[in-house]
Amino acid sequence: MEDWNELKLILAVARASSLTAAAGLLGIDHSTVFRRLNAFEQRLAVRLFERLPGGVYQLTPAGERMAAAAERMEDEALALARDIAGADGRLSGRLRVTSSETLAYSRLTKLLAEFRSVHPGIVVELAIENRVLSLSRREADVALRPIRPKEGDLWGRKLAGVAWTFFAAQSYLDSYGGLILEPAALGLHSLIGWEETAGGIMAADWLDRNVSPDSYVYRTNSLVNQSVAAKAGIGLALLPCYLGDNERGLVRALAEPIGELAGELWIVTHQDLKGTARVRAFFDVVGDGLARERDLFEGRAG
Repeated sequence: MEDWNELKLILAVARASSLTAAAGLLGIDHSTVFRRLNAFEQRLAVRLFERLPGGVYQLTPAGERMAAAAERMEDEALALARDIAGADGRLSGRLRVTSSETLAYSRLTKLLAEFRSVHPGIVVELAIENRVLSLSRREADVALRPIRPKEGDLWGRKLAGVAWTFFAAQSYLDSYGGLILEPAALGLHSLIGWEETAGGIMAADWLDRNVSPDSYVYRTNSLVNQSVAAKAGIGLALLPCYLGDNERGLVRALAEPIGELAGELWIVTHQDLKGTARVRAFFDVVGDGLARERDLFEGRAG
């Protein structure tokens, strides 16, 4: 085990459970992963993975020990990198940010333009992800999250609450006599919602509990596309108020936000990076800019 890349290979296959997915994580091709893994096992004279049907790779006991050691080494390397980055006082270089598609589309981009005008030496890389990226592994330096962080090694602050309600095109509402006054009336309408596999999303779960599947006329895994579909008159869409209230062509179908769906918006980084000049600058410009729009996020704008 003279090469750290061999342990990175084991860790990638262990996490991905397949050679193809591991190749994607490592940025190399499938055949290279296959060749390197086989050569490594032959050199050690031990099998690290069981090859299961369907291309699934499962760690053997020896593989589990090696993957655990590799993970400890990765943690130490990442901690060292964060320590060095945390003392970086330069207002230049790369800053990787992660955000949901909805926030990036509706509120974030104009603040990134402001950030770039103030700090032109910082290159922002925006990862639009609905999954939670790991700040410990430096998948991102700063995250804008719709939930309170639970990891003890993160540092940040709540920017605003997030309110949700139903929106539609005015023409659609006019055909039904105006506002929907009670959520109980939703079953009478054409609804826009998530794909049936979108479990774990708070708003999607609320719809599953309160609306019959027969009411859906359009499904998509994109909230931005749901808002576009609502503007086109397809039906009602359950959207965050910061998206719906600020979108021309949409009006509230339900006047008040739905209390059960009250959420939060947080800006967070790893505690080791909170002293980095680039991170502090982002918190000051973008974080403060989003916080100034608290009324919009909490459904009090307009």
